[in-house]
Amino acid sequence: MNKSELIEAFAAQRDISHKRAEEVVNMIFNSMSEAMINGERIEIRGLGSFVVKEYGAYTGRNPKTGEPIKVNPKKLPFFKVGKELKERIFG
Repeated sequence: MNKSELIEAFAAQRDISHKRAEEVVNMIFNSMSEAMINGERIEIRGLGSFVVKEYGAYTGRNPKTGEPIKVNPKKLPFFKVGKELKERIFG
């Protein structure tokens, strides 16, 4: 399911306009993004949690040449599936 399909499903389930459903979905995604930008952890019971993991600098290798390259520190979003969702998927 992509974002537009989520908006369509939400609009149909709640019997609201597509425009209003899109506003609600965008508001939720924007709030989640802002929280993660601010270093906050997001936990949605029954689904899972979103955190930002920080990775330090390291020396990697160029896959074409094998030459060592310096990789700068970075932050990446990470999703950890919740117990309830995991049980629903895997039985």
